[in-house]
Amino acid sequence: MTAMDNRPSINLLTLPLLDALCRDAGQLRVVEQRLSNGCQVIDAGINTPGGLEAGRRIAEICMGGLGHVALNGDGKIKRWPLSLNVHSSDPVLACLGSQYAGWSLAYDEGKKGAFHALGSGPGRALAGKEELFGELAYRDSCDSTCLVLEVDRFPPLELTEKIAHDCAVEPAMLTLILTPNHSLTGTTQVVARVLEVALHKAHALGFPLYDIVDGSGSAPLSPPSPDFVTGMGRTNDAILYGGHVHLFVKGSDSAACDLAESLPSGSSPDYGKPFSQVFKAYNCDFFEIDPMLFSTAQVTVSCLESGNTFHAGEIDEQMLDRSFGED
Repeated sequence: MTAMDNRPSINLLTLPLLDALCRDAGQLRVVEQRLSNGCQVIDAGINTPGGLEAGRRIAEICMGGLGHVALNGDGKIKRWPLSLNVHSSDPVLACLGSQYAGWSLAYDEGKKGAFHALGSGPGRALAGKEELFGELAYRDSCDSTCLVLEVDRFPPLELTEKIAHDCAVEPAMLTLILTPNHSLTGTTQVVARVLEVALHKAHALGFPLYDIVDGSGSAPLSPPSPDFVTGMGRTNDAILYGGHVHLFVKGSDSAACDLAESLPSGSSPDYGKPFSQVFKAYNCDFFEIDPMLFSTAQVTVSCLESGNTFHAGEIDEQMLDRSFGED
């Protein structure tokens, strides 16, 4: 029932958050139901409205109970005053060990077509399907778990059976939270990945993960869109052009400075257009887009050993207006 090396069990930490989500389902405008095999499915925006608070809470579940997400009307960005502020005192485990959408899930339903989703949340640490968990030296153990799927339809029963098997839990002990891209819930929980996106790029750059001691991030909340590509583009642009992350790291000043200069999204040659246009230019293939694009617009890195802080990147409000549909 506990994680390895005395580190916290992210699955145990999410249990009270999940219980609260189900308890408050009515006021959050989400619907909980059981499939024939007992798997719990929480519809957070497909056949029910969902909302900002549901998305905020689901984002905290997605971070394995190791993150705090707040809606803040600070007016930092003139035309888009509502922002999401994210903090974790264990950002590597919260963001890469749980929140990162790294588990590819697929099932061919024959005449009904194929179902595909990327799973995020604490269930990833039970299944351990990704090489990343070897680098993190982390595996969890728990008799119940949950995943968040950014989908607009319910998963096939057979896929829920496979997920439960891979997580070594009974289907009745598996919860799948569905947050479609076009919903308020889905938009909120995606923008709340602002810190995770920066952690993922730091990993791609080869920065020592456990030299990242603490971190926070913020990004403006983008308006949802019924069009999948438009909505997906806006949530990405909220981070790429409006996100700001502050990391507190161990190590040398030179390493901290290099991280700050390399981390912003502006270091990518694909930077400079709304993400929906970039996506279409690559024939809607995420894997063709320069991976260095996926980061925050602005970065602050504080070196704990020297006390020095390094800054890079900038917020682009004009691009946010262009992406979010401001006249």
